[in-house]
Amino acid sequence: MELLAALMKMVSLISEALRNVEKLPAALISGGGVQAAADLALAVFKAPTGIFLHNGKGLFYLYYGVLIGVGTFGFVEASVDFWVSGDLNNWHRRVVGKTIMWISILPLVLFAGLGGFMIMK
Repeated sequence: MELLAALMKMVSLISEALRNVEKLPAALISGGGVQAAADLALAVFKAPTGIFLHNGKGLFYLYYGVLIGVGTFGFVEASVDFWVSGDLNNWHRRVVGKTIMWISILPLVLFAGLGGFMIMK
């Protein structure tokens, strides 16, 4: 499957999950799993460049700190899926699942800012 088609399918799955509670676990596990896997690939295969490399050790450590944070959030998002899918009729579980899905936009922006989509060519 083409990369753009796969990303569009994932975006539509997340959009549908916000309207239909039965699709929420699939959106959480796919979003968190892809986020964690892509973050791990960025940490392993792409060394920091530009401002992160030539301005001291602080920014170098910040680069890997952000990657660790984003990857951890991806694993947490995928793990929350198991708790949410345990009882989809529970109002509190649905709210937590939808909130985590909304919060996952920030780590995706950080991932893109670090050049995350460069490894997906």
